[in-house]
Amino acid sequence: MRVTFFLLGIVAAAILAASSLSLTAATINGQYYVPLADFARANGFRIYAAKAGEDVLVNKNLRLVFDVNSAQAQVGGVNVRLSYPIAGDRGELLVSQLDIGTALRPLIFPQKSNGRRITTICLDPGHGGKDTGNRVVGFLTHNEKTYTLALALELKRQLAMAGYHVLLTRSKDVYVELPDRPAIANRAGADLFISLHFNATPVDKNDISGPETYCITPVGASSSNASGESGEVVGTAPTVANRSEDKSLLLAYQMEKSLVENLHANDRGVRRARFAVLRDATMPAILIEGGYMTNPTEGKKIYSADYRRQMAAAIVKGILAYQKLMAPGGKSRVNG
Repeated sequence: MRVTFFLLGIVAAAILAASSLSLTAATINGQYYVPLADFARANGFRIYAAKAGEDVLVNKNLRLVFDVNSAQAQVGGVNVRLSYPIAGDRGELLVSQLDIGTALRPLIFPQKSNGRRITTICLDPGHGGKDTGNRVVGFLTHNEKTYTLALALELKRQLAMAGYHVLLTRSKDVYVELPDRPAIANRAGADLFISLHFNATPVDKNDISGPETYCITPVGASSSNASGESGEVVGTAPTVANRSEDKSLLLAYQMEKSLVENLHANDRGVRRARFAVLRDATMPAILIEGGYMTNPTEGKKIYSADYRRQMAAAIVKGILAYQKLMAPGGKSRVNG
């Protein structure tokens, strides 16, 4: 019960924070919304309509883009999925107060940690053993579990070279129960938990590509993933992981940004889900979908050791960018 009350307090604080700015709230489909123009003025942004149904907010550091009836926003050039779509009212765009508190404020005004450095990172190679994950059958059969482990081993090598202590939830082709994966990180007192996966799609294989980075869904919202990884729970209740929700979001943001920029990949965005491997983590935790095995071009890259080395390097850069924001003396906000 203490966890529940604590997490409900997070939501209440987010709503109160938005209310304290004297923003005019409206109720739409049971959610409180405020005009984007009011949010912009309260937080030092200029706002202009780039085209019908689109508002752009800018300050000296950051550019935000919102489209009416869409839950996809851009924050500093990175796609970020909101919990609720932007609404329109007589030509004015409105954003939900829940998204202000759980998506926009944590990225625009990240709260620094107590200065503890990241020393221990737990890597979770998805699937394994009897669980092959996604399978792509052609001249050769490619199993997701093979490439998540290969990426994890390469990433462990690079992180160790950067001075981190790294543990794996599996180091060979074995099956590890989903709840046991974050439990390994929790017992070790890891500072970060990163689950590694690769995506697949049965349709539009030539068109769909690029990484997606997931973190825990805010309390009171539904998950934004379309298909769902094994072990996801449906609902809007709090989880242990919501205690580190803001930090997980910031880590996911920096990771997606680094993957897209360094791999020159399509940006599938930061998304939210209550995956089994995320919801019980007591530290900042993310799940990376490193690309689509079913895309003819991206799939060949994923099967390449050279590309996985590049991906591991991009993940290391994402961790370093997150650490810089969290550490005393780091940047005070996300740069666009």
